[in-house]
Amino acid sequence: MAISGLVVGLGNPGKEYELTRHNMGFLFIDELLRELRNVSSQSGDKFRCQLWRGEFPGIQGQWLLAKPQTFMNLSGECVQPLAAWHKIPPERILVVHDELDLEPGRMKFKKGGSNAGHNGLKSITQRLGTPDFYRLRLGIGRSPYGGGDTVNWVLGKIPSADREVFLKMVPTAIEVVRRFAAEEMEAATREANGFRIGA
Repeated sequence: MAISGLVVGLGNPGKEYELTRHNMGFLFIDELLRELRNVSSQSGDKFRCQLWRGEFPGIQGQWLLAKPQTFMNLSGECVQPLAAWHKIPPERILVVHDELDLEPGRMKFKKGGSNAGHNGLKSITQRLGTPDFYRLRLGIGRSPYGGGDTVNWVLGKIPSADREVFLKMVPTAIEVVRRFAAEEMEAATREANGFRIGA
């Protein structure tokens, strides 16, 4: 059966990066896998990723879910070959990633645009040859110590309070991805961009 699309969660492989802010994409894929049907693990070695295949309830077609194992700044080395092999166009790719410019508890859904200094997005854009894939941006906020602390901030562990906020976001974020899969882009945008913790 042809693959309908690809959802990629960005992060860094290895125990030392687990539960860090930069691994929000990995954490989200873990949650999404619990909601899909007929999930099966696939061999992702050829594409340097952990890879699954599954179905969204109520939506025809099978989707791939991937966690690149290339380190963040080489994410495109996974995404582009994987998409090419399965003939998945950029507009059927959704990349889920951490976002400094959004506070914890906020998310944004968009197609294309700048990479805003995110090295994972930069790599994917370069390898695909276009920025016109979809992104689901999950807020991590900026370091209170200023821009010079960005690396330590994104590679720092997610505090328990922010992890609770993330888990509260998950049901809406999953609904955003489901609407993306159903090609309901306006609804996906409204769901994501209008979300507030406690709203």
